[in-house]
Amino acid sequence: MILPAWIPLLLALPVLWLGEQLVRRIRLLSRFHIPAPVVGGIIISLLFLLGNSTGLFAAKFATKVDAPWWTWLVTTGTEWRNRPEKDVYLPFLVAFFTCIGLNASWSLVKRGSLPLVLLLLVSGALAVIQNLVGIGLTKILHVPPLLGIVCGSLTLTGGPGTALGLASLFEDAGLKDVGVFAIAAATFGLVTSSLVGGPLGGWLIRKYKLQPTVAKEVHLEGGRTKESGIRADISALAGFGKNFLLHLLLLLICIKLGAWLSYFLQEAKIKFPIYMGAMLLGVFIRNALDLSGRNWIRTEIVERISSVTLGIFLTTALMNLDLSKLASVAGPMLIILSVQVMVMILFAWLVTFMIAGRDYDAAVTATGHVGFGLGITANAVANMKALVERYGPAPRAFLIVPIVGGFLIDFVNTGVIRFFISQFK
Repeated sequence: MILPAWIPLLLALPVLWLGEQLVRRIRLLSRFHIPAPVVGGIIISLLFLLGNSTGLFAAKFATKVDAPWWTWLVTTGTEWRNRPEKDVYLPFLVAFFTCIGLNASWSLVKRGSLPLVLLLLVSGALAVIQNLVGIGLTKILHVPPLLGIVCGSLTLTGGPGTALGLASLFEDAGLKDVGVFAIAAATFGLVTSSLVGGPLGGWLIRKYKLQPTVAKEVHLEGGRTKESGIRADISALAGFGKNFLLHLLLLLICIKLGAWLSYFLQEAKIKFPIYMGAMLLGVFIRNALDLSGRNWIRTEIVERISSVTLGIFLTTALMNLDLSKLASVAGPMLIILSVQVMVMILFAWLVTFMIAGRDYDAAVTATGHVGFGLGITANAVANMKALVERYGPAPRAFLIVPIVGGFLIDFVNTGVIRFFISQFK
């Protein structure tokens, strides 16, 4: 039985809230910083796996819709008139990446100066190595080479959001059920990045007898804590009132115009993921406003919108996964990903730490790189906080890691992934 694609979308908020409650109450989940959307969405997927495998019920969700009122925002006029089928979560996916663009202020980026550029170059090099390692192991294990990229920079440097956002590129290249493989690999990376990041940073600090360069009393940018969770995000957005509505309107304009920009990029044979046009437009508008002195885009509002859209997108996508399709590749994936973890540890020590300056901030930066090199930026920040709470502040690391891991590396990694995919078409 095929259930309507609208059901996961309607269930997204309560399932996301369930995931948050489980993360808060189950120490193992909170310790490894497993995102709530992953927890909630995977639970639903596991229930469907149990029902289908035991015969208690045989059902799955449809994933695409062609309702004109829903697909209008993320399509051009020409395409929309043909009633195309789109993933039901696509507007939230595009909205999330557009928010990243709207928060990409050049005035913030240039503050990191040379260390930021070096970390970006290092992160790009890691993405290339991850794909080379993954593809090399697929040849040994006799599985499709594209799976090596899925278990490489797509899910590790990229994270679950990028993985699902670029899944269509792999399907076009001939690898089916990419979403299932990608989420499995990304979840593996989320767990291991939290397991190995902190211990590696602590080992570097002890081995090289490193000390913070600033006093412990110095406030850490990005070190503040705030109430989090879907209820807190929605409540905060409601409290912003008219400002929230203005930011939402700007977001919708970027998404719609970005659909046309993505269309023109594709017509020019530049095959970026569907969200890239809106993301680039968000970057342009944010920095144009900043340069004109009209700094009315508020980062905290965009961050809250980003949190909500990411949560809904991931939760909806994860509920749609058919986990039974993992059986044929579970063994090879585990081998590839285990090797990738060892490569990440060595790379963070021998490359990231050394190039970042071999000082205390470099050790914290290397820890953060493990976080977003295997998982997501949230893992990176969590890894770094665990260190600074014990050893002292690392302001340079807290400035450059979130910028590179949360935004800049996506551009580099997308190009790297596209290049490697093109080798197997």
